Amino acid sequence: MTTPAVPMRLLPDGAAVETDGSLSIASCRVTDLAEEFGTPLFVYDENHIRSRCREAVNAFGPDQVIYASKAFLCTAMAKLVYDEGLLLDVATGGELYVARHAGVPGDCLVFHGNNKSLDELEMALTAEGGSRPGVRHVVIDSFDEIDRLTELRKRGLPVPRVQIRVTPGVQAHTHEYIATGQDDSKFGFNLGNGDAARAVERVNETGCGELVGFHCHIGSNVFAVDSFAKAAEVMARFAQPYELPELTLGGGLGVAYTLDEEAPNIASWGNVLLDACASLGLSSKIMVEPGRSIVASSAITVYRVGTVKDIPDIRRFVAVDGGMSDNPRPVLYSSGYEAFRVTDVAAERPDHARLVGKHCESGDVLIFDAALPAGVKVGDLVATPVTGAYGHSMASNYNKVPRPAVVFVADGRARLVVRRETMDDLVRLDLP
Repeated sequence: MTTPAVPMRLLPDGAAVETDGSLSIASCRVTDLAEEFGTPLFVYDENHIRSRCREAVNAFGPDQVIYASKAFLCTAMAKLVYDEGLLLDVATGGELYVARHAGVPGDCLVFHGNNKSLDELEMALTAEGGSRPGVRHVVIDSFDEIDRLTELRKRGLPVPRVQIRVTPGVQAHTHEYIATGQDDSKFGFNLGNGDAARAVERVNETGCGELVGFHCHIGSNVFAVDSFAKAAEVMARFAQPYELPELTLGGGLGVAYTLDEEAPNIASWGNVLLDACASLGLSSKIMVEPGRSIVASSAITVYRVGTVKDIPDIRRFVAVDGGMSDNPRPVLYSSGYEAFRVTDVAAERPDHARLVGKHCESGDVLIFDAALPAGVKVGDLVATPVTGAYGHSMASNYNKVPRPAVVFVADGRARLVVRRETMDDLVRLDLP
């Protein structure tokens, strides 16, 4: 059975099929980008990202949308989302450093993480560039963190605004490795066993922070909006007696990766969350932390085919010049993707093959059963769409493969925002 061409809805907003059948994004031909910048290559549609940022702000309001930077972060990305009016969520000292390097003021950053070190917390409490010292707020994740913040207060550091992360006991319909709201979670304070209430008492007793709200996050790549509504209801009922000014309901909105997937848009997600809170009479400011839904479908990854191997009556393998080092999601979560040939993006896909990378690992698979156009051969450019989130951000140097370049395209122009690593970079930190 022949598989249809990759639908345009899986490609960035600025994607178009040129008269010769090849793909362009934001009026930049992808074949030209591959020639100029090499492969593998992440190509991001800048206006697509801006559009999703604006959609989120329109749905929730100004200063209520926090970009989950773990989805994809570099200096240019931090500048872009900040320019569009989003706050940024950072989960490590490294992410905090990159955001500050991009010029994002400290009071536009939210500091996350389940195991923040004393040094990282000190970075967060002393971040500059805002109306007051430190980040906008710290999301407290453990009793140990309360102790660390108490220690920093004793040292005379600024007392931060804080939210307490609560695990609401809501099971999200997603892969177990990216589910975070269930009782058995490394994140936050358990609501069911009373830890969340005890955390409130400890924060108030120690004075380690100014408690301004609560936070929850039920998981990543969640399609069922009723799961978000349930979490909102649980959190609203817990938060109401405390009468705090803020409630953050996390992110995790899913996106479609394959032909058979459909996902709610950001506006629908906003309606569900805000309606649930309004129905309970909650007066707190509602904040959210989208990442994947902002950036995932804004990008494709372009590869060049290096080997085609047929094993009669078993399988065809098509090997490209990247793999699990630039997209570990298939091997980590069995995530599905589509693939297409860049020069005939609208072609039907009658052939099937396992699309694999170049690493010395049998699990180095990008697509376990890829539908491909007829006659894919060595030298062809193939691409996987919807790779803007958790691809480059999770990239590694496994087998000492240099990490790919990243380009942003807009209005017929391409700009390099992350250069390709070189061989010299692979030994830059080594000592003799």
